[in-house]
Amino acid sequence: MESTTYPGTCRDVILPVLEQTGLKVGKDFSLAYSPERVDPGSKTYSSRKIPKIVGGITADCASRVEALYRKVFDQVVPVSSTETAEASKLLENIFRGVNIALVNEMKMLFDRMGIDVWEVINASATKPFGFMPFYPGPGLGGHCIPIDPFYLTWKAREYDFSTRFIELAGEINTQMPYYVVQKAVEALNQQGKSIREAKVLILGAAYKKDVDDIRESPAVKIISLLQGKGALVSYYDPYIPQIKGMRNYPSLVMESVELNAERIKEFDCVLVITDHSNLDYGLIVENSSLIIDTRNILKDYQCEKIIKA
Repeated sequence: MESTTYPGTCRDVILPVLEQTGLKVGKDFSLAYSPERVDPGSKTYSSRKIPKIVGGITADCASRVEALYRKVFDQVVPVSSTETAEASKLLENIFRGVNIALVNEMKMLFDRMGIDVWEVINASATKPFGFMPFYPGPGLGGHCIPIDPFYLTWKAREYDFSTRFIELAGEINTQMPYYVVQKAVEALNQQGKSIREAKVLILGAAYKKDVDDIRESPAVKIISLLQGKGALVSYYDPYIPQIKGMRNYPSLVMESVELNAERIKEFDCVLVITDHSNLDYGLIVENSSLIIDTRNILKDYQCEKIIKA
């Protein structure tokens, strides 16, 4: 079992089903858990190089799965149980979700204070101990961090325990698309334009740079919010040629537009949502009248038409 889930799934859900056959775990079959660890779009961490955690229902199950994965991965990390292995993956994702929520909250506060949150983070990151930089954005996406932590929230109720950090982080991260849209509305107002019937270009629909995964992408929420305010929204993403309806947005059907100087000039506002590496940001800055930069990708361009959000 590799799918992310709550502690106890292998022992309490999968094992009883398998033993309905009359076979016994550790004797007739083995059952183990090893959380998937991937970094989509990364050129640094290949699957073989990422340590692989393994935990078995029995000691024999654990040794078998460890032997299997040692043929594939450079490092295998055995733990004492499937529950420990299941919990480790949740902790990894919760750690990211909570810390991203923290810097997102700092971004909104520092924005009111006239302080650049990215400059603050980079300054803090010079400390060689006790600090790990996380960076804000327009909201969480992908099939892991926005969803997985709440498996543990659900399970915790069985133990009369409230996971307040997880739930608060979820609330903050969920609000980020609303914050981005409000920044766009305010920036357009400063130019004497209304969001209603404003032509808005979303740059990047994928949830993460340089990947073709749109699941839970904040870009989709932002598109929906802008359309709800009457904006005329288009998007460009070299990895996502079409949006064909999604779980929470079944009627949303769009196609990526061409990105050239003439087309960019047609838009009243450009929102940088996903900072793909292969975008021509110089072309975008030169031909845009207003840009909302949610990723600080345009930090080297100093002009008033770029608004950080």
